[in-house]
Amino acid sequence: MPSIADRVYDNGLTVLDTEANAIYICSSEPATYTAATTTAALGNATGGAFTGIGVPSAGSPNGRQVTVSAITAGTVTATGTASHFAIVDTVNSRLLATGSLSATQSVTSGNTFSLTSFTIRIPAAV
Repeated sequence: MPSIADRVYDNGLTVLDTEANAIYICSSEPATYTAATTTAALGNATGGAFTGIGVPSAGSPNGRQVTVSAITAGTVTATGTASHFAIVDTVNSRLLATGSLSATQSVTSGNTFSLTSFTIRIPAAV
């Protein structure tokens, strides 16, 4: 059976660590950069509010993972129910990762939002 070395997984995850510069909360799971940043966007965290994503490490129970830092002062830009996150590279207009929030959040434009830290994992090939 073929196996994949950690370096291969890590190079995929390193894009998140080195290129991601914003996280958006969204009303649905976006499939494109435009959907993440406009159509489904309810708020975002950039700069000091988004401190980034850690370097790849061992995943649990297997594979490799990165940890997305907690958000404590994201800006809410529209009123609605946030159900998903989108991690983006605004420099190159790229959608890098999406997923469901651990719980939906009702948000109101002009307020702030927070997210606890979470991991993004690529499971090992079996």
